[in-house]
Amino acid sequence: MKTIWKSTFLIIIMSLVLSGCGNQTSAQPVETGPILIGGVLCETGIQAYLDEPGVRGAQLAVEELNKQGGILGRKVEFVNIDGQSDPEIVEKGAEDLVNRGAVAIIAPADFDFGSPASKVAQRAGLVGISTGASSPLYSSTVLGDKQFTRSMWNTTMGATAAEYAYKDRGWKTVYVVTDDFLSYTTSLSQYFIAHFKSLGGTVIAEDHYTQGDGDFSAQLERIQALDPQPDFFYFSSYMPDLAMMVQMVRDAGINRPIIGGDSYDDPGLFSALGTKYGSDIYFVTHSWMGSEATQEMGRFLQLYETKYGEPPDTAFVATGWDVIMILAQAMEEAKTTDSAEVAKAMENLQFTLLTGKLDWSTAEKGHEPDIEAALVQIQNGDPSFIGWGKPENLPAP
Repeated sequence: MKTIWKSTFLIIIMSLVLSGCGNQTSAQPVETGPILIGGVLCETGIQAYLDEPGVRGAQLAVEELNKQGGILGRKVEFVNIDGQSDPEIVEKGAEDLVNRGAVAIIAPADFDFGSPASKVAQRAGLVGISTGASSPLYSSTVLGDKQFTRSMWNTTMGATAAEYAYKDRGWKTVYVVTDDFLSYTTSLSQYFIAHFKSLGGTVIAEDHYTQGDGDFSAQLERIQALDPQPDFFYFSSYMPDLAMMVQMVRDAGINRPIIGGDSYDDPGLFSALGTKYGSDIYFVTHSWMGSEATQEMGRFLQLYETKYGEPPDTAFVATGWDVIMILAQAMEEAKTTDSAEVAKAMENLQFTLLTGKLDWSTAEKGHEPDIEAALVQIQNGDPSFIGWGKPENLPAP
């Protein structure tokens, strides 16, 4: 009897120990009840213009999924905790969502703000996906084998702008101004410059600016001293200072074209520039909020206007919709919410999204996103769609 009792006791103790170890390495949910997808997108602060539209898109996607029966026959819930444009708050919010039982974490659209959330997801054994972080640092090699970004990397974003300028417009010389406040803007300039030079273009100079300085006069003096002026300018920056930079250049009588990245996809910029300053400006972004962009865009626009009472004001609403739909498709393919299986499905599937066709590489190759890029121009203060671009021979990340 003693031997049987001791054996039973040891089995109980070992099961408790193993159970405890499992909780330390994985936060996988029980496969019943609602499926909780957590977000820490920033609805306030400097990052909000990229993230808050994504929250709207994600909420709409969840509503549509639930109308169609949810995921795996289970209702879907989306809870977003405002990251407040603060990496520490983003991290704490992600930890809270893990503790609530989230099966995946949606991270902000920037490496500096988004990576803390993906690191939390990786530690918990969960899939993490950024709506729009474009730094090549947002990779599985840096963040872990279950981490993704829906966005093109800056290799694609920068190269698309370079090819449009050099091949489509015939512009051969450029003056670059890089906002060095974020890794996003610094790496975007890096890859634009590398690809533009590889095409045969000439970079007259690379100048620098820091978001928040509020004084662009020194850079403007150097620009005014150029003789001859470059064919165009590449400003790698974002709001609010981006509008000030453009306004000062235009007020100085310099009307050369200006090109940039997805940070230009901001209704605040369109409004600030208006008809006076908002012409001959071009940018690369994630999609176009018009029915001509993708096959499903017309339906999305109808759903969006029904819910929110107005058309979407930026392509970043589509990024939130797309990450929810990616997770849903991957879970259906995997027939589970288990993150290891979902991550494999995300690697193996090819997605047709509002933001173009997407195919990720394996975790060993960084989960590099192979995706199209949208080209948009601003004339007389109004944006319009140019078309899709997908450059070849991308600069190495």
